[in-house]
Amino acid sequence: MTNSLDKSTPYNPWRLSVAPMLDWTDRHCRVFHRLLTRHTRLYTEMVTTGALLHGDQPRHLDFNEIEHPVALQLGGSEPADLAACAKLAEKWGYDEVNLNCGCPSERVQRGAFGACLMAEPALVAQGMKAMKDAVSIPVTIKHRIGVDRVESYDFVRDFVGQIAEAGCEVFIVHARNAWLQGISPKENRELPPLRYEIVHQLKREFPHLTIVLNGGIKADAEIAEQLQHVDGVMVGRQAYHEPWQMAAWDETFFAEAGPALSREQVEAAWLDYLQAQVAASGRSWSQGMRHALGLWNGQAGSRRWRQIWSDHQYKSMPVAEVAAVATQARTGVAAQVQAHEEQFQQRLA
Repeated sequence: MTNSLDKSTPYNPWRLSVAPMLDWTDRHCRVFHRLLTRHTRLYTEMVTTGALLHGDQPRHLDFNEIEHPVALQLGGSEPADLAACAKLAEKWGYDEVNLNCGCPSERVQRGAFGACLMAEPALVAQGMKAMKDAVSIPVTIKHRIGVDRVESYDFVRDFVGQIAEAGCEVFIVHARNAWLQGISPKENRELPPLRYEIVHQLKREFPHLTIVLNGGIKADAEIAEQLQHVDGVMVGRQAYHEPWQMAAWDETFFAEAGPALSREQVEAAWLDYLQAQVAASGRSWSQGMRHALGLWNGQAGSRRWRQIWSDHQYKSMPVAEVAAVATQARTGVAAQVQAHEEQFQQRLA
């Protein structure tokens, strides 16, 4: 695939990003992603205002300097609480605060935030203004194109217009409705139909705003195609499950060489990080390693490599010892595959 960007194109911080994903995009995951791409914007898991104001702030807010640019995603609805949490984000050094108005889970609805807030644009606008007034870093929003069976473009257009009047300039739009009753969060990522044309129409109607499209994007060619219509693309589970895809993103979408020279180099750097984390905390490497299990996808021996790193019998062993076993398993399978291929070619000759 050829570069979709050249040096003359103005830099856009939201051109490409990895979505906030609960239980997945923790600080270890984000460090791993930084070994693959320097410029792709990263987001934390959603953190509620209550957890920040009344809980363990360092546990929720601590991050590694390598993660920049990195945004904190908030879940909440009270303007004063949102403003206080935005101040914390700025104090801790985040590059952006993002308000979640897209999560459809019942637990989130009980907390009066997430996608149900789209039905209360005045309250969202108050919260956005409170955060904008409290900090100097960008304050952005992530939302759906509608809730339940309300599929009128006018609904999302009016929502965006009202939030923009409160000072918000960056809208990350999941191109599906959120069905608030009767289906699970997983089904909410699959059943409501994707309607990219709604997001494209928002960009046409609000050309002065930064409009980022989210939902269902997988291949780099799809990213490039959407960038013809909107300012940015946010990729979710595809980036997590197929991380090596990100290794080409800096060159393709930011016209700069990326940090990943080979899978072997990324794996070595990641294992060094895990060893340092074990030494510092005394905790197992397994919680961090789970984020990298897709690194060798598509390569001979990848399945055996994943099995070694996922096997409970190895989790008490040092990182270096498990790495030796996993690499031997992967390369041994690869050698077998190559030998079979060579024998096949000889028979054809």
